[in-house]
Amino acid sequence: MFNSRQNRLLKIDLPGERLMSHPLSAADRVQVLAEALPYIQKFSGQIVVVKYGGAAMAREDLRTEVIRDMVFLATVGLKPVIVHGGGPEINSWLSRLNIPTQFVNGLRVTDAATMEVVEMVLVGKVNKEIVEMINQAGGRAVGLCGRDGRTIQARRYAETEDAIGFVGDIASIDVQLINTLLKAGYIPVISSVSSDSTGQAYNINADTAAGELAAALEAEKLILLTDTPGLLQQKDDPNSLIQQLDLHKARHLIETGIVGGGMIPKLQCCIRALAQGVRSAHILDGRLLHSLLLEIFTDEGVGTMLVSSERHLLIEKEHD
Repeated sequence: MFNSRQNRLLKIDLPGERLMSHPLSAADRVQVLAEALPYIQKFSGQIVVVKYGGAAMAREDLRTEVIRDMVFLATVGLKPVIVHGGGPEINSWLSRLNIPTQFVNGLRVTDAATMEVVEMVLVGKVNKEIVEMINQAGGRAVGLCGRDGRTIQARRYAETEDAIGFVGDIASIDVQLINTLLKAGYIPVISSVSSDSTGQAYNINADTAAGELAAALEAEKLILLTDTPGLLQQKDDPNSLIQQLDLHKARHLIETGIVGGGMIPKLQCCIRALAQGVRSAHILDGRLLHSLLLEIFTDEGVGTMLVSSERHLLIEKEHD
C-alpha cells in the first residue's frame, strides 16, 4: 500500500458523502492547476474508459459534476470513452408498462418484451440524455450502442438457462468507429445493448462491456464508478479500503471470499482488462465529488487501483 494514497483517505471522514466546497482564492486555483500539470502531461492523448452508473448517474446533484469532470478530461487532452447502464430507469419503465421485473443470480430475466424496453430506455433515452449533458457542458459527444458499426457482437450468456432470455455476453469487439470519433475530438457514449450475427438484440452487463472495450482500445485506464468507496477488506467498513493491489492479490480476494456479491463481476472485469493490456483499473465511489479527477490527477487517489504485478512492483519501488 502507498502511504500517499492512505494520507489522502484520512482527510475524508465520510467516504460516501460529497466533499464540501470551499471558496478558493485566485492564487489557490492557479496552484491547483499547476500541481495537476505533470498528470495532464503524462496522460494527454491516452484513452480512459469510464463505466458510468450508480448514484453518479441517478442523483441529479452528482450528474452535473461527473459530466463536467468528463468534459474536463477531454479538454486537457485525455480521451474519455463512456459506457453506461441504466437499471433504475429500466425498472421504472417496466413498472409503467406492467412488465414484471425478475432477476436470477443477479441477472435480469430478459424476455422479448423486456428486451424491447431495455433497448428503448438505454439507447433511445439514457444515452441521449448523457450526450446532451456533455454537449451542454461544452464537450462534443456522440451516442452509440453496441449495434452501431458492429462495435460489440453479442452471444447468449453461456452460464444461464434459456429461461433467463436475451442476456448477452461479448463475442467480439470492433473499435474502428470509436477510434474514428476519438481522433475527431468526440466523446463516445456507449450503451451496452448489442446484437448477435442474426440481428437478435441482447442486454450486456455494462461493467463487462467497459472492461472489454478498454482492452480492445488499449486504454490507459479503466474506471468503474460505483456506490462504494472501492474494494473493502471488511464488508461495510470504509476504513478497510484497499488502496492498491495487483492481479495476484485481486484473484486472492475472490478465491477467499473477502470480496463477494455484486463486487465480484466488477473485480473480474478489471482483472480481465489488466490481463489484456490495460495499464490500470480503478474502482471509485461515484458519490464522492470529483472522484474521477482526484484519482487521475493526484498521487493519493481516492479509490482502489489495480495494476499488473510487474507495474505494482515498479510503483512501490518509486515510492520507497
